Amino acid sequence: MTAGDLPDDEHSADEHSAAGYGSAHAQDDARTAVGRLNWSNRQAEAVAMADGLIAELTDPQEVLGVQLAKLSSLLNMDRLSDCPPVIDAAWAIIRDHGARPADVGQFHALAAFFAYRKGSLERCITDLVRGAQALEATTPDRSAIFPWISMSVTYSLVGFHRHAVAAQRHAEDIARFGSVEDRRLTAHPEIRVRQAAFLDQRGETGTAKAVLGDLIDRLNAHDLIAMEVPYLGYAMARYGVLGGTYEGDARRLLRLRNEQFPESIELSRLGEAALQITEGRPKEALEILGDARTSKTRLGRAEVPRLRALAHIASGDHAAAHAADREVTYLLARASDQVYDLFVDGITARLDFDELRRNASRYADEAQTDPLTDLPNRRHLERYVAELTDHGGSGVLGVADLDGFKEVNTVHGHLVGDEVLKQAAAILSQTLRGGDFLARYGGDEFVIVLPGTTLAESGEVTARLSAAVAAHDWAELAPGTPVTVTMGLTALAGQGLAEAFREADLLMLEAKRHGQEQK
Repeated sequence: MTAGDLPDDEHSADEHSAAGYGSAHAQDDARTAVGRLNWSNRQAEAVAMADGLIAELTDPQEVLGVQLAKLSSLLNMDRLSDCPPVIDAAWAIIRDHGARPADVGQFHALAAFFAYRKGSLERCITDLVRGAQALEATTPDRSAIFPWISMSVTYSLVGFHRHAVAAQRHAEDIARFGSVEDRRLTAHPEIRVRQAAFLDQRGETGTAKAVLGDLIDRLNAHDLIAMEVPYLGYAMARYGVLGGTYEGDARRLLRLRNEQFPESIELSRLGEAALQITEGRPKEALEILGDARTSKTRLGRAEVPRLRALAHIASGDHAAAHAADREVTYLLARASDQVYDLFVDGITARLDFDELRRNASRYADEAQTDPLTDLPNRRHLERYVAELTDHGGSGVLGVADLDGFKEVNTVHGHLVGDEVLKQAAAILSQTLRGGDFLARYGGDEFVIVLPGTTLAESGEVTARLSAAVAAHDWAELAPGTPVTVTMGLTALAGQGLAEAFREADLLMLEAKRHGQEQK
């Protein structure tokens, strides 16, 4: 069988292709059923089955497995708006009931995929690191195959191709002595196809050609799950446009597209453009590449302009080819800048967090500290205010509420919401003066105590706090959902914490209403 051949029954093998998705554990039976449908390009059916199973199952680990399989199906269909509730439900099970490391790794791999698609590179990389840590702690059995493949796919999408190939090799090592279904699941040519496209885009065309040639020599359609077959077709088409020769029908593989799986449609269009170039019809290729539907692809932002450059070269228009390759260079540099910026921001955030932990170390008693932000909690706030007022001290108490926080949870899920709370806590802590006090009161409310300060003097401090929160780059963590803070202030003199909090809270709500009316 050549690389272009297909099994007599295109779906017969795929009905069992997700068997490697589960393990020998009983709790995997339900998720395996959902996984079979997902990997057979029947994602809508997979989601429907998952919803039915979740309504019936009672064991938390079984529910978690089905939630993860459902999340994978939703991501494959690009139904991103449906993902946050599933992510939150899966995380709640892991948090409250625990989970085996393979499931924790799988959760973070899928959460990273979602974060990347929503434009949050910071959150994506955080989940990738946590997923890798969980998987590296697992016993290398079949339960880790699919999580490692999920990690590999997300690494690949982000552009971390070395990590992607390494993750895929972890899965292949586990599957080497397993079943045919295990090996079919780990074949996953998309990892190497995306790596080859990236190599060609940055000028390493010889290495890219070698990677594609190796794929075509090693794999045929029967080796793959249904949703990966178009990637083999694209490998052939891309290899051809770089001057390689192969046996088989690339078009036939590329046409195995499924409307539920947008990725296969992208591959079909771009693969056809590559074939048109190879066949001496660059004009037809440029028409495909100029279509708005072809502008976005999971093969990397630079893949379309790179194919345009190859089409212009084939047509003899070297000026246009140069312009297209300049666009490729710009897009690759822009992607690198994002990673460099994130690296610098990450070091800054780590130092800020270390400082926050040092500031909070005096509140080490767990009963006095909020576990999420490491800030003093309500109990510690009560003790602090009581000690301040009992000794005749005065000051200003402020209630600070995050604006836009509910939308963050709705759009991005509660995991991102928790990260927003942590970063808001760090920002407020860093911006306050040395002797000021900050506590998390609950939810997205923080309480600030400015000892020895009058209401007139407090305005400068609170303005600085508001400006610091507003100036933070929330788009990296929660794209499209900016976060600001609204505060209400009251004097502590002559009243206890309960009365002061009630008054400041009412003033905060009034300020929030006023702000909304002005918009």
